[in-house]
Amino acid sequence: VRIGIYRLFDTRYDFNSFVARTNTCGELRSAHVGQEVTLCGWIQYQRQGLFLVLRDFQGLTQIIIPQDEAHSHVKKVLYDAPVESVVRVTGTVTSRPPGQKNPRMPTGDIEVKVKTAEVLNSCKKLPFEIKDFIKKSEALRMQYRYLDLRSFQMQHNLRLRSQMVMKMREYLCNLHGKRNISSEYLGAKEFVVPSREPGRFYCLPQSPQQFKQLLMVGGLDRYFQVARCYRDEGSKPDRQPEFTQIDIEMSFVDQAGIQRLIEGLLQYSWPNERGPITTPFPSMSYAEALAEYGTDKPDTRFGIKIIDVSDVFRSVEIGFVQNAVNKPQGTVKAICIPQGARHLQNKDFESLKESAKSQFNQEVLHLSLKPYESLKSPLSKFLSVEQHSELIQALKVQADDVVLLAAGEHEKVCLVLGNMRLETANLLESRGLVLRDPTAFHFLWVVDFPLFLHKEENPAELESAHHPFTAPHPSDTSLLYSEPAKVRSQHYDLVLNGSEIGGGSIRIHNAEQQRFVLETVLKEDPELLSHLLEALKCGAPPHGGIALGLDRLICLVAGAPSIRDVIAFPKSFKGRDLMSNAPDYITPEELEPYHIQVAWPAAEAEGRKHQLM
Repeated sequence: VRIGIYRLFDTRYDFNSFVARTNTCGELRSAHVGQEVTLCGWIQYQRQGLFLVLRDFQGLTQIIIPQDEAHSHVKKVLYDAPVESVVRVTGTVTSRPPGQKNPRMPTGDIEVKVKTAEVLNSCKKLPFEIKDFIKKSEALRMQYRYLDLRSFQMQHNLRLRSQMVMKMREYLCNLHGKRNISSEYLGAKEFVVPSREPGRFYCLPQSPQQFKQLLMVGGLDRYFQVARCYRDEGSKPDRQPEFTQIDIEMSFVDQAGIQRLIEGLLQYSWPNERGPITTPFPSMSYAEALAEYGTDKPDTRFGIKIIDVSDVFRSVEIGFVQNAVNKPQGTVKAICIPQGARHLQNKDFESLKESAKSQFNQEVLHLSLKPYESLKSPLSKFLSVEQHSELIQALKVQADDVVLLAAGEHEKVCLVLGNMRLETANLLESRGLVLRDPTAFHFLWVVDFPLFLHKEENPAELESAHHPFTAPHPSDTSLLYSEPAKVRSQHYDLVLNGSEIGGGSIRIHNAEQQRFVLETVLKEDPELLSHLLEALKCGAPPHGGIALGLDRLICLVAGAPSIRDVIAFPKSFKGRDLMSNAPDYITPEELEPYHIQVAWPAAEAEGRKHQLM
C-alpha cells in the first residue's frame, strides 16, 4: 500500500508551480532541514496551542506554533483558527526531537517552526470530522460531497482513477497509434433533461463551473477535465450546441499563475509543423482592446486601429458631430483603410454603411484621398485646410487610403468601427490585398474586464459580465460595495487571431462576498446557490481556473473554415444530426414515464392525428 501511495505522490511532478507555496504538505523530508518554506493547506487538528497538523492534497506536515512574545500575533492567528480553516504559513524546516519522530508519517522526521501565518479562510463547524475512521452515513457524505472529498481515501481513489485514465490514453495513443476523438452526443436549454419524477428535470449547463469550485473546496488542489458542454442556441461556424473544452481549476493560484500554466500547455502541445510559438503572450486591457480594435477579441495580425479624432472635429460646424462631442461619453473616431480607394468601390462603402445602420443603428461616413488631390467627402467643405491637415496627420493617411468615420457614444462608435475594420479586411483580401498572414498565430490575453454590465432591457440594473462567481479586481474591492458598475474583474480571455479560445477567472472564495454579489448587486435569490454558499463557509481556499475551447482551438490550428470540420460527428447549422435524423419525434407512450405531453400547434396536431389513423 505504501509503495502505491508513493507512486501516486511521485515527487518528480512539480506540484508547486504557479501557486503561492514552495512545498506541499506531503513532500518535506530530512533533506529539507534548514530551508525556509511556505505551505498552504487545511488545519487537520491543533493541540494546546503548541502545534498543529497542516493537510493538503499530498499529505500532512506538523507545524510548531511559536511561543515567544515576538511571535504572539502568529500564535493568536493559529490558536484562534478553527479546524479545517485554510491557512498559509512560512517557517523553517527542522528535525523532530529524539523520540518524537513518527515513522507512520512520510513527513514524520521533520516539523516546521512557523514565522508568519495567515488565515486565508476560516471554517465554520462542520457536519462531520474530516477523518477516515469517523463513520458517516452515505446520505451525509453525498450531501456534503465537497467535504467528503477531503478525506485521504477519496483523494487516493480519484488520483488512482486519474492516473489509470492517463495511462490508458498513453497506451492507446502513443503505443498503438490510436487517436483521442470525441464521440458527440446531445443532451437537450442549458439543455433540460426530463426525469421520472413528475415536474423535475436535470439541466446540462455550459460548463461544470460550480462543481470544479467545489472540488477545490474538497481539497483536490488542481483539477482538469476534457469536459463535454452544452449550449442551447443556434450554431455558428465557430460554435456548436455541444462542444468540448479543456477545463482547469487550481487552488492557491493567481491570474498570472493561470496564464503561465496555459502558455506552457499550449507551447508544449503545439504541433511542430505550425512553427514555434513565443511566450509570454502579450496582454491588453479590455478598455484598450475596445478603444483600439472595437472588440474584446482583437485580431492583432493586422493594423487598421481605431483613432480618436474628436479634437480635430471639436470646432467643425456639423450638427451630428457637435451633438456627439458635447456629450459626456461622446466622441468622433475613425479607421484608415489602406489602399481602399484602389480596391473598394462605392457599392462596397454603401454596403458597409448599411451594415453599420442595420446592426448598430449608427451612421458611418467615408472620406477618400487621391494622389495630389484634396479630401474627397461631403465633409470637405466643413473642414479648414488646417483641420484637413490635422486629420491626415492623426490617421497617417497615404494616397488612395479611405477613412471611415463615426460620431456618437464611445462604446457604440468603437463597436461599429471594430466591425467595419473586420469587414473591410475581408473585402480587401477578397480583392487580392493580403493583410493577415494565414500562417501566423497571434495570441493575446485580454484582462481587466468590467465585473458587471448594465442590462440592455433595464440599464438601472446590473448583470454579470461573465458569471457571478468571478472575483473583483483587488484594487476595486471597495468599489464593489459603493459603485459596483465601476468594478473591474479578475477575468481573463485568451484570444488567438481574433477568436476567443479560452476564458477564466479567479473566483470569489468568501461566502459573504459571494452572497452580496448575488443578493444585493444582481438581485438574485441566493438560496438557489445555497450549497455553494455553504461550501464557501467551510474553509474554501483561494482558487481560479480557465477553460480552453478545444474545438475552436483545433479549428484555428488546422486552418479549417468551421469547427464542424474538426469534430467527428458534428451537428448541422440548425443543430441536427443529419446522419441519424436526430432530434426526432417520440411517441406519447415513450413520453409517459417522464410525465410530459407535447402541446402541438393546432394544424400540426391535426396532421399527426391523421397519420396515426
